[in-house]
Amino acid sequence: MNAPRLPLSVYEEAAFKLFGVDVGVVGAMAGLDVRAVIEGNRLFTEFKGALTEQFVAQQLVATTGGVPHYWASGPGGAEVDFLAQCGSDVVPIEAKAERNLQAKSLRVFREKYDPVVAVRTSLMPYAARPGLIDLPLYGIGQLPEVVRAGCA
Repeated sequence: MNAPRLPLSVYEEAAFKLFGVDVGVVGAMAGLDVRAVIEGNRLFTEFKGALTEQFVAQQLVATTGGVPHYWASGPGGAEVDFLAQCGSDVVPIEAKAERNLQAKSLRVFREKYDPVVAVRTSLMPYAARPGLIDLPLYGIGQLPEVVRAGCA
């Protein structure tokens, strides 16, 4: 999507991301050796962002039953990993694979569209501040409840 308008499904663009059915299947399809994950070698370090997005996409589909959407400002510009619909609001969701909370694209989105709430999921603990919720990756299955509370 190049603009977050409701309903999200009506404003889908031709660009898309592909996600598999399961994180393990995606890792196997990519030829990721299980030792790379366990030992944390460079290959896993390079691929963990994609696996994190895959995990979050799976959870969004499982918990919302919807099709994940994402936002991009244009070629080579800012990109927010996922958009969710919360009543009459669009909620941007940024998926981070580490404890690094720099989310420049999420900041750009928030400055441009001023959403009621934004979600950043990572290895950091839960924290909520006005307009931004940090949600641990393990809690992403609770995203609909967390977002509803943030939109209220």
